[in-house]
Amino acid sequence: MAAPVNDKSHLDLERYLPYLIHRVGTAIAEAFTADALAAQRLSIAMWRVLVVLDSNGAQRQIDLARLTSIDVSTLSRLISRLVRLGLVARIRSKTSNREVMVGIKAKGRALLDRLIPRARSYEVLVGAGVPAADLARVKTALRRMYANMAAHDAKQAGRKRAMKARAAARSPARHR
Repeated sequence: MAAPVNDKSHLDLERYLPYLIHRVGTAIAEAFTADALAAQRLSIAMWRVLVVLDSNGAQRQIDLARLTSIDVSTLSRLISRLVRLGLVARIRSKTSNREVMVGIKAKGRALLDRLIPRARSYEVLVGAGVPAADLARVKTALRRMYANMAAHDAKQAGRKRAMKARAAARSPARHR
């Protein structure tokens, strides 16, 4: 359970969990980008797309958005860039002519073969001095925290839809 907040008018960023998570994530992303991704003309978001496609196989863009935490419209532009770089391909779905899948190409897989060891080195660096059991608990806690936020976001989206539906039901019909 989270520690109680005693002073609601003061916030110490050094003790504020969202800030600490962001600070560590930003430091890793900036270092990894400068060290490995920039030379390949990749962003951290493009890296996530490649890793997800490599781990999960070809995906629909909507599923990639969920798996990478990238907005669908942003993801579309990223995929176009990855296609131009020859790292991924858009493929017609085998189950539906209306669906387009995105899959990693051999060139993208070869690039990951070079980048993954560098990515793993940052995981080792950030965890230096932290016992393995503590790192495992941190990862478990972060996954739980993400699930909490995803549930909150879904609840908020449901409330917004319900408010729009109520408003539409109250407003007079435009065309009769």
